[in-house]
Amino acid sequence: MRSWSFFAIALSIGALLFALTLWVRNDYLFFAGYVVLQFVVLATAWNILGGYCGYVNFGSAAFFAIGVYSAVAANKLGSNPARFLPDFVASGLAPLLPLPIPVLMLIAGLAAGVVGFGMGYLTLRLRGVFFAIATLAMAVVLQTLIINWDFVGGSRGAYIVRPAKAALGPVAIGYIEYLFAIMLLLAVIALTIARLIERSRLGYGFASIRDDELAAEACGVPTLRLKLIATTISGALMGMAGAPFPFYIGYVEPAAAFGLPYAVNSIAMPMIGGTTSWVGPLLGALVLGSLQQIATVTISSAVNLLIVGVLLVGFVVIAPKGIVGLVEDWRHARAKP
Repeated sequence: MRSWSFFAIALSIGALLFALTLWVRNDYLFFAGYVVLQFVVLATAWNILGGYCGYVNFGSAAFFAIGVYSAVAANKLGSNPARFLPDFVASGLAPLLPLPIPVLMLIAGLAAGVVGFGMGYLTLRLRGVFFAIATLAMAVVLQTLIINWDFVGGSRGAYIVRPAKAALGPVAIGYIEYLFAIMLLLAVIALTIARLIERSRLGYGFASIRDDELAAEACGVPTLRLKLIATTISGALMGMAGAPFPFYIGYVEPAAAFGLPYAVNSIAMPMIGGTTSWVGPLLGALVLGSLQQIATVTISSAVNLLIVGVLLVGFVVIAPKGIVGLVEDWRHARAKP
């Protein structure tokens, strides 16, 4: 199936899902669905570097937070441009402000992609655990910078006032429905990009790095260039996933944007679903994200990380290749005479 056909089918399924959720008329489905779709994007983005290339990134929360605070900064600048910009610049930008969320997502993706490229250039000569530690250190450094950046609230945090309604084409819908629709579209785009990479020469290059990087270099594969592409795409998608978050939650602080759940879930979901295919992060995010939302309502959000730990240990022991690998092993077993 061609990528455009896959995108059209995925978009049609997403539109059907959105219509069904509107028909049910339960706002909680939009709040919970937004979180699950957000993790679909984060897991897919992490898998481009961690699954396809085999480079484990512990800095997922940092890229997510870059998207969050890029949106906060752009929104604050757009809400009162005359305070921060020269008069002629503010008057020229006035018809375009405040920026809509899709534009904020593009800005966030650009910022996170640039940081991803820079991080990759500085750290991708490291391998294994040394690279993982370097990405974790980057997250700590960025969190320290955000805490001391007063323009976006610093350690005090920042409030975002969102409107009650938003325009989706010619129709005005509730803002949470609007955020759900945007994240659903981003999830479709992220999955399409991951599938396109998996089935392209770029994906084969990533796989050669994952299987044996030294052998790939000896065969002339430009490993550093490919890894830089992976970190840039992965970082950009994570940043785009973070941009709508301030409007979803209404108040954002560094501890929330750099929260442990984003780093842990971004790794756990692809590993539970399977890291060698675009389907794996999707399955892992749907299973784990749905369980966490159910636990949040029925028990407490405090058990979410416990659920991650239990499932992760269970899959590492029972099905180290994840759900996708488990299904493939079962199919091969059935195919044998």
